[in-house]
Amino acid sequence: MSEDLETASETHSLIVTPAQAGERLDRFLSESIDELSRSRVKALLQQGAVTVNGEVTSNVSLKVPLDGVIEIEVPEPEDLVVEAEEIPLDIVFEDPHLIVINKPSGMVVHPGAGNRTGTLVNALLHHCGDSLVGIGGVRRPGIVHRIDKETSGLLVVAKDQPCHEGLVERFAAHDIDRRYNALVYGLPNPVADRLEGDIGRDPNDRKRMKVVKNGKGRHAVTHYKVEKRWGNAVSLIECRLETGRTHQIRVHMTKAGHPLIGDKTYGRLSNARLGAFPPALRPMISAFPRQALHARTLGFDHPVTGKNLNFEAELPGDLKTLIKAFDKAGEAGTDNS
Repeated sequence: MSEDLETASETHSLIVTPAQAGERLDRFLSESIDELSRSRVKALLQQGAVTVNGEVTSNVSLKVPLDGVIEIEVPEPEDLVVEAEEIPLDIVFEDPHLIVINKPSGMVVHPGAGNRTGTLVNALLHHCGDSLVGIGGVRRPGIVHRIDKETSGLLVVAKDQPCHEGLVERFAAHDIDRRYNALVYGLPNPVADRLEGDIGRDPNDRKRMKVVKNGKGRHAVTHYKVEKRWGNAVSLIECRLETGRTHQIRVHMTKAGHPLIGDKTYGRLSNARLGAFPPALRPMISAFPRQALHARTLGFDHPVTGKNLNFEAELPGDLKTLIKAFDKAGEAGTDNS
């Protein structure tokens, strides 16, 4: 075995059965050992951690021989080089395999340039501790989807490899129920619709996404419906994601002519939009500090237990304050279509 491997490790010894003979080595190992993905197996092969009948191999496509003895040395998960921080979390659900968080606006999900501390990952490392079994050989939370820093709401995180892979498969198959609430300028017409448009990077501004053509983006579909309206000035909508692309709701609603309140990237506040509000509300609208978007509903089948899970997080205080102000202004009306 390679001397570069951690000294603390576990060796698995497997004998190839008639039903398994002829399988690719990477598939054989990933299907025989639950906590190993094929990508993880490939990495271990490259490290010299696998022998076939006593000989080290790095050939992922090697056909395993009948009655062959396959050994793989799996290091214990390494610690993620990110500081664990004691940060309060609004935990909606937790079991040994996953955790569902109601993320506040202003919290970044994953550490990155300019955000090394104070993130959801920093908080989860402290909260979960040794219950993080390891994702890809590293003791870390399994982030399978993200919501923007200024977006609030529900997020599911895996705590072990099988759960992580199961969640990834569900997201890839669009087998997750994700519904958001947003406050948008104007009254969408029709009041319920399916928005489809590939989303890609804006070539003129790399920090923005946009609806693009000619196969230059990723397929994206958003379903929306108006839940409440205040004249023609603003609407509370529900958005159901069929796909999950970067800034998807913000981009699709802007393309439809109804950007989100507070969205400094896509929702430039024009005089016409501001003029649709009563004078008393205009300062509040102008000063609202973030996109008015909240991940309200999250539903999926648990990858390990199979149990159907459904969660809902009520609107946060800042969005409730906006809605109360709209109601108080006497402009409230509900959609009657």
